[in-house]
Amino acid sequence: MTMRTLLAGGAAAAVLLTSAVAADATSAIPRYKAPKIFGTTFQADPKHDFTKRVHSRHNGILRGWITGAHGGVAEYEPIKWKKDTHTEGYFVGPPEGDVTAYASPVARNVVYLSAVGCGRAMTGMTVDRKTGLGDKRCSRAVLLKRVKDQGRPSLITVHKGKIVRVQEIFTP
Repeated sequence: MTMRTLLAGGAAAAVLLTSAVAADATSAIPRYKAPKIFGTTFQADPKHDFTKRVHSRHNGILRGWITGAHGGVAEYEPIKWKKDTHTEGYFVGPPEGDVTAYASPVARNVVYLSAVGCGRAMTGMTVDRKTGLGDKRCSRAVLLKRVKDQGRPSLITVHKGKIVRVQEIFTP
């Protein structure tokens, strides 16, 4: 065999390997069906046992808000849209005493899409105007800082027990 044949074969193998790794990385998290952004009922998780300690939700996307974070683990709960007579409405969590809550580690490579930018002031809208969902990617550190200060309505994606994506829902 000539050196040219060996190099060509090696290059082809490298391209195939790189393509397979890239495809594997993008397909690692499946596309889950998103709930209605302004749904008026809490999303069910029928396989979840709420009588045991607070633990991760099953794979999928939850309309919810993160209520706290400790040591890289976020606690979160489902939310629903409540219509109002004086405004368009607002999001509410489960009633007092309801044990519908989850806790999952926040993935190191979490995708956090903010609706109000990444800075401290949170003054500018950074949303997709068609959907009302955040589209400004911010760091994991910004996400963990913000959830300590306040819960923001979001679409929270859980995969294999970890929060892998948080996309804020813009509410005026």
